[in-house]
Amino acid sequence: MYIPTIEEMLEARVHLGHLRSRWNPRMRPYIFMEKDKIHLIDVLKTQKLLEEAAKAIREIARQGRAVLYVGTKKQAREILKEMAESVDMPYVTERWLGGMLTNYKTIRRSVMKMEAIDRMMRDGTFEKISKRERLQKLREKEKLERFLGGIARMPHFPPAAVYIVDIVEEQIAVAEANRLNIPTFAMVDTNADPTRVTFPIPANDDSTRSIELITGVITAAIREGKEAAKTEALAREAEE
Repeated sequence: MYIPTIEEMLEARVHLGHLRSRWNPRMRPYIFMEKDKIHLIDVLKTQKLLEEAAKAIREIARQGRAVLYVGTKKQAREILKEMAESVDMPYVTERWLGGMLTNYKTIRRSVMKMEAIDRMMRDGTFEKISKRERLQKLREKEKLERFLGGIARMPHFPPAAVYIVDIVEEQIAVAEANRLNIPTFAMVDTNADPTRVTFPIPANDDSTRSIELITGVITAAIREGKEAAKTEALAREAEE
């Protein structure tokens, strides 16, 4: 299992926190020092907690369960979408709609509406409705796809875990996951409360390089877990 070196984390700016004036006192154990009024994260602790998180999330993936990626800030969107798709996991990268976890029946109805428009496009129904109706349907589908496309094919609900970038920005997602007792894995910056998540990973959640590095480790662990599951399945088949 790949875990970045201290040098790699420093190069990716993982250690850079927020201004002292914005800190959350509960991040005290993970702050190494203050420099120019900016808190610097202890990357030795980041390394240790990242390894623990990676091992746990690898096991979830090995069991064939889903991990939902969540990150709607502009620095995280494309990184999370690309990495989630690379391991066939669901994601939310545009906007967290309240109730995505706690009121999934309502969200599912919107997903079904999107799927119904898809069927209309495939089975020729679109050719039988007016141009105006087609345009309305296409606009509706585009909007639904933007917000729900990443979870439309979520294999199991609820997901077995949620991976989050910036728990301050995604506080509703954190609250919903906690309400359902879903384990949370998250990049936690110096302005956040690490006690709100199951597996906090102290790290700069504003730098694209930092987000890419940490999310890459989590994604690699998920990939390893899925590959391990395939290997185990083949071994069982061979024994039979």
